[in-house]
Amino acid sequence: MRERHVDERGAAVAEFVLVMMLLVPLVLGIVQVGLVLHVRNTAAAAASEGARAAAPLDATPADASARTRAMIRDSLDDRYASDVSVSYVGVDGVDTVQVVVRGRVPALGLFGPSVPFSVSGHAVREVAP
Repeated sequence: MRERHVDERGAAVAEFVLVMMLLVPLVLGIVQVGLVLHVRNTAAAAASEGARAAAPLDATPADASARTRAMIRDSLDDRYASDVSVSYVGVDGVDTVQVVVRGRVPALGLFGPSVPFSVSGHAVREVAP
């Protein structure tokens, strides 16, 4: 059998601590990026769905706003549904509905400083023949 040197006692604990000091922030950073992307992508999908809700002839901007807010509230916290704006814009001569969602996502943990985001959804508006 191989004998252990007295000098190597406790080396595994020190190595474990050094490796964990690198791995834990890396894993937490990856989780945080995932959270930010989830919030942004969910808000973008809700904005697109809200724009489609305001595209039919009898629909109003209030329909788009309500649909967008409902979808955000179903998936995320209510605070992300606070700044939703709806407008009619022309894109290359085509009437479209534009829904813009603005918010702030925490950049460090769930309660840390936040970064702003803005996403929009568009849909072609129906016109009477």
